[in-house]
Amino acid sequence: MKKTNHYIDTVFHTRDALLEEVQSSIRDHGMPAISVSPSSGKLLSMLVSISDAKNVLEIGALGGYSGICLARGFGEKGQLTSLELEESYAELAHSNLAKAGFGDQVTYLTGAALQNLKKLSGDNKKFDFFFIDADKENYENYLNQCIQLAEPGALILADNVLAAGTVADEAAEPKRYTEVMRKFNKTVANHPKLESLLIPIGDGVTVSRVKN
Repeated sequence: MKKTNHYIDTVFHTRDALLEEVQSSIRDHGMPAISVSPSSGKLLSMLVSISDAKNVLEIGALGGYSGICLARGFGEKGQLTSLELEESYAELAHSNLAKAGFGDQVTYLTGAALQNLKKLSGDNKKFDFFFIDADKENYENYLNQCIQLAEPGALILADNVLAAGTVADEAAEPKRYTEVMRKFNKTVANHPKLESLLIPIGDGVTVSRVKN
């Protein structure tokens, strides 16, 4: 899996000074190096662009790497709402989005994501693209909330669904969230309101389309 991802990142991703600077800022602030892979980031940009999404919701901002990738997909015409537990993470993410030229197109809601999702639902907000990359134990809860907030035909993406390959390899030493991801993947695959597929780039990304 690592060799395959290295090959994909080497062939299909060109050097990006801005995103490298974002990675450096994450390390400098002592934050975990858990941003999406370069190819996963490129997938986010491409799918936002292809789907012509204009209202994007991100669950898990970290230092803004994925946020920049999402914003690049909608360019000057979209808005990103980003949910982040840690205030300091949201501040760094906003700084990095501003450097990328998207500072005025992103809103950060800090605190527990489930509470903020319920608030967005209560405010009758709707989104046409979602990216879930936060605490794995709540993925299914996040998914259900995203479906409630989704426009017909919206895309919902979730990261880390392969759990470093352990969801598919019974002989591998399981990660803390291996079983959670296995259950989540089955839920996504069989959800009556979704049409879904798992794409094995980075640490695995599920792509789901909300049925009309």
